[in-house]
Amino acid sequence: MNGNKLKLVASIAVPLIGGTIAGALATKSAKVKYRNLQTPNFAPSSWAFPVAWTSLYTLMGIAKYQFDKQPKTNNLQTAGNVTYTTQLGLNFIWSFLFFRWNLRGTALVDASLLWMAATLNTYYFYRGSKLAGSLMIPYTGCMTYAVALNYATWNMNRGRHTEHY
Repeated sequence: MNGNKLKLVASIAVPLIGGTIAGALATKSAKVKYRNLQTPNFAPSSWAFPVAWTSLYTLMGIAKYQFDKQPKTNNLQTAGNVTYTTQLGLNFIWSFLFFRWNLRGTALVDASLLWMAATLNTYYFYRGSKLAGSLMIPYTGCMTYAVALNYATWNMNRGRHTEHY
């Protein structure tokens, strides 16, 4: 495998494998917890999450690869990489906050920060590569939806004892 293909595979593997590991560790009983929560009428079925996140993590990895292969100034490279790493870290910890530790209000703060980091990341990626930025748009859109879903679920379940699931 040549260097470019290896970089592409590695760029996709980081969010995909990281997200899979974080999800598996954090969401052991997520389906049961999710089913027992009051959720808004716009909440998807639990089966939709792994399908959506596999696609989003793959697009994110391709975007990172496209961004990295473009010549950029040091400031743009740094800003793109910092926002990418930040949003990925916030993304991975969200499942622990929401499902494992039942901290849905804290998860909402995390999701809001994640949305900001993803939006900035999309902007920096777009400045470095229009293709990279465009590939991040579905993720930013999904994060907009996720913040609304997290808020509505948190609001509907405040005061309910859900920690025993």
